Amino acid sequence: MTGAFRLPNQSPRDEDIGNIPIEHLDYGYIQECKDVKYLEKILKILRSGKVGLYPHLIEFCEKHVEKLDPRCRALRKDNPVATPASLSAEEWGQIIDDMKKWQEESRVVETSLKPQALEDMARDILPPVRGANCSVPVCKNSAAKQKRNTTKPRDYREWDKFDVEKECQKIDGNPVETETPAIMNPGHPKIKTSVETSSRTTHEKLILANHEKDKGNEAFRANDYEEAVAYYSRSISIIPTVVAYNNRAQASIKLKQWHRAMKDCQKVLEMDPGNAKGLLRRATVYKHKGDLKRAAEDLRQVLEEEPQNTAAAQLLSEIEKKLEEPEEKNKGKRILIEEVEDDKSGDEAGAARPVEPSQPVGGEEISAAPAERGDMGNAQKKPHGRGDGGPHSESGNSHSGHWRGKGGTADKYKVSQESKEKVANGTGKRGSSASVQADQNSSSKGTPVVTRETVNLDAPCGALPPALSRLKNEGNLLFKNGQFGDALEKYSQAIQGYSDSGIDSPDDLCILYSNRAACYLKDGNSQECIQDCTRSLELQPFSLKPLLRRAMAYESLERYRKAYVDYKTVLQIDVSVQAAHDSVNRITKMLIDQDGPDWREKLPEIPLVPLSAQQHPREEPPSAEVLQARAEKAARDAERRAESRFASLKQDGNEFVKKGQFQDALGKYTECLKLKPEECAIYTNRALCYLKQERFAEAKEDCDAALMLEPTNKKAFYRRALANKGLQDYQACSSDLQEVLRQDPGVQEAQRELEEVTALLQQATRSPGKTMRVVPVTEVDSSTETPTPSEGGRTQDVFINLHPSNAYEFGHALNAARSSNNVAACAQILSHTAPEKLPQLLSTHLDGPSLLFLVQAMDCHMVDQNPGLVYRHLSHLHTADRFSVVLMLLEKDQRGQMAELFERLSAVESSEFTRNDVQNLANKYI
Repeated sequence: MTGAFRLPNQSPRDEDIGNIPIEHLDYGYIQECKDVKYLEKILKILRSGKVGLYPHLIEFCEKHVEKLDPRCRALRKDNPVATPASLSAEEWGQIIDDMKKWQEESRVVETSLKPQALEDMARDILPPVRGANCSVPVCKNSAAKQKRNTTKPRDYREWDKFDVEKECQKIDGNPVETETPAIMNPGHPKIKTSVETSSRTTHEKLILANHEKDKGNEAFRANDYEEAVAYYSRSISIIPTVVAYNNRAQASIKLKQWHRAMKDCQKVLEMDPGNAKGLLRRATVYKHKGDLKRAAEDLRQVLEEEPQNTAAAQLLSEIEKKLEEPEEKNKGKRILIEEVEDDKSGDEAGAARPVEPSQPVGGEEISAAPAERGDMGNAQKKPHGRGDGGPHSESGNSHSGHWRGKGGTADKYKVSQESKEKVANGTGKRGSSASVQADQNSSSKGTPVVTRETVNLDAPCGALPPALSRLKNEGNLLFKNGQFGDALEKYSQAIQGYSDSGIDSPDDLCILYSNRAACYLKDGNSQECIQDCTRSLELQPFSLKPLLRRAMAYESLERYRKAYVDYKTVLQIDVSVQAAHDSVNRITKMLIDQDGPDWREKLPEIPLVPLSAQQHPREEPPSAEVLQARAEKAARDAERRAESRFASLKQDGNEFVKKGQFQDALGKYTECLKLKPEECAIYTNRALCYLKQERFAEAKEDCDAALMLEPTNKKAFYRRALANKGLQDYQACSSDLQEVLRQDPGVQEAQRELEEVTALLQQATRSPGKTMRVVPVTEVDSSTETPTPSEGGRTQDVFINLHPSNAYEFGHALNAARSSNNVAACAQILSHTAPEKLPQLLSTHLDGPSLLFLVQAMDCHMVDQNPGLVYRHLSHLHTADRFSVVLMLLEKDQRGQMAELFERLSAVESSEFTRNDVQNLANKYI
């Protein structure tokens, strides 16, 4: 054959159809063809549906191929997905039990892995909460970067601050190391460096070791290297790891503990030879110990493994320069501290500018540059952090514009021991001050530079006596220098002296309590901080700083609700406090995660701040135009929310309809109508649910309402026709169906329904010749027992059609028999119904009660008399629409009724079926 006939819509590039003529897709050609490969191509085209769907032709072709080659690959079919119906009750129960067992085991494992459980078990061995007794000076590199473009001094005071030696060394290309070692505080609480874990499992040890390492990382980030070493040691005592040894080595390097750092680096390299971090840190130790050659060897090994390691490359270049040129020794520096007389009494304690003492770096003495001034009184302008907020300044002004260092805390200030003793000594004469003088000799110029800072410790403080004023000023200076424990002691002495002196100055006492609360907050004692802030607020309600500090303390204790209330009160007083805004946003997310959408209902009442206490008075009442605009916006928002809820309810109703849950869908559609009673589509959707539940009167009412809103709605006419049909108002049903076909003649469902209704109308006009059975239905009073038909009573005849010819008549007959509980009538209906027509007759009438009623009729009246008919009915019944859904919703006892039927059927001997056939059929039902 030279050419092949193609379909009109066939593409020339379609290889599957182009190679086979359309004439070969025929019963005759397939019957005569013996080429299995060619028949496989024909079968593939037929299955694809590109030339239409011909199930009988496909079946014929498959049988012919099977005759020619029973093992042909084209005959292979995928097995359907297993469902509960395809498994026996025993197998399905085993699967459920295994799933429940797995779920329970997972829950137990998850509970055992919760960190809180380990916290409870290790409560006796965990160290106390880390305090702030170890202060570390902040590196001044950040401040130097911010002030690269420095201006030349303009007066003598600025010349005093000018570091000649440093500037000369910059010109010579030899920058000075600015990093200072950590400052040790002998009062630091002792932390055990070992943990007893003999009773722990391996998994618990791993979790506990990681927990200790994380705490060490936190202390390291806070520049508390001594505490970091302690926590890393605890982690190593539980499970020694390379990471813990590496981290402890880095912390030891920060503490200038070269021997310990070297031991840790050696341990790392024993456990992991070639570890880059271990080699880099050992090279750092070698450099500080003066062994530059070994340091260079380690650095070259690091760069061989990691050529992009900039830290190793930079350190190696420094070492190579030192190896080429011997390092010049720097001269030692000396600091002179003397007490001077100062006639100026206007300086306040809040204006103190302490000096950073010289620190030994790498065995050399380098003079510390004067520290920048840090105003500790401006607590509310600082970003939120642990222990933020220093004591009040003397004048109580919390809005001064002094420069603030990074972090806003006083941790980077430290005074010398002599200065600290002089400040702590309250026996000096009036007018004494703390002074620091440093002689700095330039390596190139030799010009001495003197730096002098003074603090008047006897400046008056409100109505406080001179002795108490001095204690307060000393506390302010100690706080600014990072000596929070000593400052707390001074404030406590001032508060005790206030009580003993009997003076009446609530404002001054309020400031003292607030300042002591700041010390408690710095030391991590949040509970005492809350108590002092509460006392301060009792003396001076709606004071800004005590409220802000108490909020920070509440947040550190994870009392987020109380913290939220205090932050919101702060914002009522001063809306410009950015730290409060940030904290409110952060706590809001935590409260939503903790309490859910109703978190506001669980908050304590937020107090209303009076206008007299507000630093920024509220705006004037809005005008009428503004109120109208707000009302319109509120109305639009309400409409938008209602629209969103309406769409959500409608979507839920549609999903319930798809799942066959019509009662739930009714509830959703009813809620929709409460929001939008003028929505026509909701009435038609709810009418559909009523029709599925055979509540025809309600369905007709909804269709009438829909047609009042939209007189030409096609769905409303069609569903009202079905409701009228259910109400046996065939004339009205015919009228509605004709209207549907007038609007759209292509609606085939309406055409079929019209034919059925027309037949019913004709049947009603003529006397039908079909057998009808009269079933008496007895009406009884609810207070009396149900009488039997023989006992009399007022009865009403119900007709059951025992020979239904279509799905509508079959559904009515089945419902009538089921409503009267006439099992025998149902058995007669099944006896007169062809088994192969049963799925079509049931159509959408199949539900759980109907299925059980059919099973009961076959079990009670048919299995003994005609078991073959029962077997044929059961063979076709499971192919009905919605059978799998109905079967899935049956309860266990209802499945037991069907099991009894199959047991009785398997016990019967018949030539139409065997016991195995019954067992295979039962697997589709049970």
